[in-house]
Amino acid sequence: QDLAVRLTDDNDPFFLYNLVISEEDFQSLKSQQGLLVDFSAFPQKFIDLLQQCIQEQNKDIPRFLLQLVSSASVLDHTPVSLNVVETNPFKHLTHLSLKFLPGNDAEIKKFLASRLKCLKEDKTMLEEKLRKIEEDLTRQLSYTQQSLSDKSRELDKLKSEWTSYTAALTSKHTQELTNEKERALQAQAQYQQQHEQQKKELENLHQKSIQQLQNRLSELEVINKDLTERRYKGDSTVRELKAKLSGVEDECQRAKQEVLSLRRENTTLDAECHEKEKLINQLQTRVAVLEQEIKDKDQLVVRTKEVLDATQEQKVILEESTEKKQSHIEKLESTIKSLSAELLKANEIIKKLQGDLKTLMSKLKLKNTVTIQQEKLLAEKEEKLQKEQRELQEMGQSLRTKEQEVCKLHEQLETTVQKLEESKQLLKTNENVITWLNKQLNETQMAKKTEPSAGTHGGRTAISPHGMPDRPSFPSSAISHTISPLYAYQGFPEAAHKQHVNSHCPIQFNTQLSKMTGCSDVQTVAATGHPANKENGDNLGLDSKYFKKKDDSIPLRGLSQNTLNSEYLKPYLSTKAQPSPKATATPASAYFPG
Repeated sequence: QDLAVRLTDDNDPFFLYNLVISEEDFQSLKSQQGLLVDFSAFPQKFIDLLQQCIQEQNKDIPRFLLQLVSSASVLDHTPVSLNVVETNPFKHLTHLSLKFLPGNDAEIKKFLASRLKCLKEDKTMLEEKLRKIEEDLTRQLSYTQQSLSDKSRELDKLKSEWTSYTAALTSKHTQELTNEKERALQAQAQYQQQHEQQKKELENLHQKSIQQLQNRLSELEVINKDLTERRYKGDSTVRELKAKLSGVEDECQRAKQEVLSLRRENTTLDAECHEKEKLINQLQTRVAVLEQEIKDKDQLVVRTKEVLDATQEQKVILEESTEKKQSHIEKLESTIKSLSAELLKANEIIKKLQGDLKTLMSKLKLKNTVTIQQEKLLAEKEEKLQKEQRELQEMGQSLRTKEQEVCKLHEQLETTVQKLEESKQLLKTNENVITWLNKQLNETQMAKKTEPSAGTHGGRTAISPHGMPDRPSFPSSAISHTISPLYAYQGFPEAAHKQHVNSHCPIQFNTQLSKMTGCSDVQTVAATGHPANKENGDNLGLDSKYFKKKDDSIPLRGLSQNTLNSEYLKPYLSTKAQPSPKATATPASAYFPG
């Protein structure tokens, strides 16, 4: 077994180096480079080293490197050594070093031939894959077209359902809107009645409360005036009583002082009486002697007794007056206490009345605020009612616009349906005309093959080198195209009928410029057909409605621009109709070859 290693370059096809290692060569290589791998495991290990070099090539400091070292230039075809080097911070270690020989011309040719063969095989494989992909794509395209047609049908069905649904919805919504309008009008009338009733009730309540408050205010003002007058009167009476009290207190103090002085005098008089009684007792013994003195002293005693009686009477009077004054003082004190209690009660009543006044004022303020708020609420409700009326008007206008839009959509639908039906009829007529024209062309070709090559139209038409009669032109008739033999036969109907019993029907094409689409609608006019065909009853694929006579020709309308632009008619549409107010006749040969 030998191990073959080849070095190539995709950019340079002439770069080729080969190495063939046998088991004996591997043993010498193993002993030289100190390898620890057998010959059977060497290829895999070599591949692992190359993969490590590939993995490390994108790094900044690769660990494994592949070095291709040559002693001379590459063009000299000298042997080259391939080294697998491991780099570390200390040293570059060469794990393996293999010498490759450059390939000669025969080897390079063989290598290039093998590469070409591989590329051709790849090309064929890719072409087969591409063909299969194209087939799959065409199948998918056909499937998608079928699905698209199905979807378009479904879309048409959905559109029709949607139109019916929208019509039902519009009718339903119109009914609901009428019902809602009636309900809104009823609710508006009810709200207006309720609003007017509430307004009247609130105005009555407000007037009643204002009258009650005014009456209460007048009453309170009268009570307040009475209380203030009473207060002033009580203050004046209290002042007078205080002044009287001060005077009575002064008199009482004076009476007390007098009573004290009289008591002192009484005590002195009592002492004097005792002393005099003693003197009397002492002097009784001296009565006889001192009768004169006794008489004098009797007079003095009588006088003193009178004085004592007077003093006693005065004493009794003073005691009675003091008692009266004390009772009067007590009465005054009781009256003062009652007046002070009444004053306190009056103050409390005044305070209560002031508090009631404050509460009434606060209630008045609250009622004023409530009335203001109610007026604001009334204004807001009126604004809301106006907004609702405006919204109702806007809804009515939007309903009218929507109804107009619905009518417009219905008209558009009807026009589109009519256009669809017309287009379907046109398509049917176009298909019938195309089939009929194909049959006519086939019959004319067969008739031309059977006819002799010489022309027999009385010398009026020359024979072309292809066996076809020349196409005469009519410059004075505003026809810019050459006229086919069909048109020539139409110009000479008697001769054509005599000489060619089996001739074809004359065909005339009229082109008109359409203002709306800008495309030219082609109008075909065909003859009634051959008498033989009439006898046989053959309509050549067309319905009987297309064979009504009109100036010995049948107008076949409906060939659109799309049918004229078909693959069959494209090479024959090079001619153009000159713009003129009248329709120009285009020969059949301009669209169908002889």
